[in-house]
Amino acid sequence: MESREIVTGFVKARASQGINQECVEVAHTADGGRAVRDSKDREGGTQFHAPGAWAAFVGAVKAGFFGW
Repeated sequence: MESREIVTGFVKARASQGINQECVEVAHTADGGRAVRDSKDREGGTQFHAPGAWAAFVGAVKAGFFGW
């Protein structure tokens, strides 16, 4: 099970700095995973991702898997 202990502050994604301000904030968890929340609705809930799942997601994005 992934850790739900957040050990850093949340950082807003760089994509949130321009015209499109609908983005996410990410923080590190104690086990090396990540906590993710909506930058416009910080009280709306937080998703937690285990280290392996986060690494797979980032790898897929970098490889262009999602076509963004």
